Amino acid sequence: MSKSVAEKLGKGISPQQFIDGMTKNKEAFIDWHDKFEWTDESDRELFESMNNRDDLRVLILMADWCGDVVRNIPVVFQVLSISGIPTEVLIMEEHLDTMDQFLTMGGRSVPVVIFADTGGAVLGTWGPRPKYVQEPMVAFKQENQDREAADYQEKLAATRQEIGRRYGEGTGYQSLIVKELRALLESF
Repeated sequence: MSKSVAEKLGKGISPQQFIDGMTKNKEAFIDWHDKFEWTDESDRELFESMNNRDDLRVLILMADWCGDVVRNIPVVFQVLSISGIPTEVLIMEEHLDTMDQFLTMGGRSVPVVIFADTGGAVLGTWGPRPKYVQEPMVAFKQENQDREAADYQEKLAATRQEIGRRYGEGTGYQSLIVKELRALLESF
């Protein structure tokens, strides 16, 4: 059965309402948003060309307490803002029914960027991190099935450290998000 978010279209808040309502990490979020720069003009042109399409909708499951939201969603907002694709934010805690349809390796990980048609049929998703940054977590989950293992938390901390290293200090990771969103959009 294909997924649908039809019942959620029109139920979210705008990206600006999300930013305005942030109680955690707002300064960092705005800082990453302001640092965003297009590194490939053809990417920018592709997203601008989306303004000619009126068949797409985006819902983003997220929460302001999440570090991956703070790092990644400013890029997603920038890209989607020039695309003209109607975008709504669903606060995870207020939409757990939807969150549970879009689990990452069995867990509630945000952000999840959901692309749908105007009827709500899900065309594709992105998140919670660029693939390169997510690789250590995928490996960790595959190798550490027992959450009660003595070294589970230690290995999880090392995995999170590697994820931070892969994000890096600067904005280089942002181009990965742009490329992945582009590939996703070009697939439908």
